[in-house]
Amino acid sequence: MSTERFSITVEVQPKDIDVQGHVNNIVYLHWVQEAAIAHWSTIAPQHEQEKLIWVVRRHEIDYKKPAMDGDTITVQTWIGTASRLAFDRHTEMIRASDGRILALARTVWCPIDRKSGRPTDVSPEIRSLFSVSP
Repeated sequence: MSTERFSITVEVQPKDIDVQGHVNNIVYLHWVQEAAIAHWSTIAPQHEQEKLIWVVRRHEIDYKKPAMDGDTITVQTWIGTASRLAFDRHTEMIRASDGRILALARTVWCPIDRKSGRPTDVSPEIRSLFSVSP
């Protein structure tokens, strides 16, 4: 099982800032998705990537501290438990300059068959890479 954290680094851009002067909530969701896609693309076998896509069923985000223009953010993601069609993924956004956790997220993803566009079971290989036992 792959319980290791996978990380990407993002730089806060002026376009990410909202009227309150900090990163807008939707940008955090974008980072959650970017990290999940990068993780999938990095460790899933190519033949599985050609068969499956993932859609979000649910996001939960706890905002702890604001990210500001010019901040460098480490986005760490790791897998959680899964049922047949619901795979938990956890994400932590950390400001690189001081190591402060800015936001925590839990996302539930559903595997979709590329050809049919419908929810589908995954192979034992994918289940072992993208879920842990409860």
